[in-house]
Amino acid sequence: MYALSASDLLGIWENGAGKTPVEQALAILRVAFPRATNAKLMQLTIGQRDACLIHLHDLTFGPHLEGLANCSACNERLELDFNGRDLLASSPPLPDPELTESLNAESSFHFDAYEVTYRLPTSADLLNSFDLTDASALKEKLLHACVVSVSCDGAPKDIKELPENIFNELVQHMDNADPLANLTLAASCPACGHTWQIIFDIVSYFWNEINAWAIRLLHEVHLLASAYGWSEKDILNMSAWRRQRYLELIG
Repeated sequence: MYALSASDLLGIWENGAGKTPVEQALAILRVAFPRATNAKLMQLTIGQRDACLIHLHDLTFGPHLEGLANCSACNERLELDFNGRDLLASSPPLPDPELTESLNAESSFHFDAYEVTYRLPTSADLLNSFDLTDASALKEKLLHACVVSVSCDGAPKDIKELPENIFNELVQHMDNADPLANLTLAASCPACGHTWQIIFDIVSYFWNEINAWAIRLLHEVHLLASAYGWSEKDILNMSAWRRQRYLELIG
């Protein structure tokens, strides 16, 4: 994996504009892993995918991440400031979708007399469920797609027959197996002292940054091309530092 170039980012932006977040994540990864097939990228678990995106963001824009949030108790506006490398510190090693081995092997979960064999949700599963807006319905559909088999005392069972406590334990077990799939950040309000968890979505964060960067770069290309007659390719091949110096010269 390498830092995305100016041309890479513009191509990603063009290919992903107006697409779903899952498709935008895949558009980014296709450039980061040019030798990986689309099927292989879609086989990444959500946590593996997001770990790659966090690392790629670090290489391209740096590890610093920031944002805004409102306190859920008093509505105070808070500034969030954190480091992407800290998010990866306790995660499994980054996968390499350009290799041939399986990236999402089946696992077994045992609880009481039940045994459940499952795999973790992937981008392909999310694409097949993009029309669902209800979180509970989405989670249920993903579980049905990911559960391979269920048995109780050795007798086969349907996933619909799982008792609620076993179902909840399975969800927790899958969350623990892919910790970056549901990444949350601890937040504390200095105004009222309230503490809570904020969901961090690296796909939306990364895409918003690419979008803002691309719009700004197109404006720079327009100014430089108008002033000097250079082609877009020539301008994009310049370093950001050199582009800035020329922009300063034309005011």
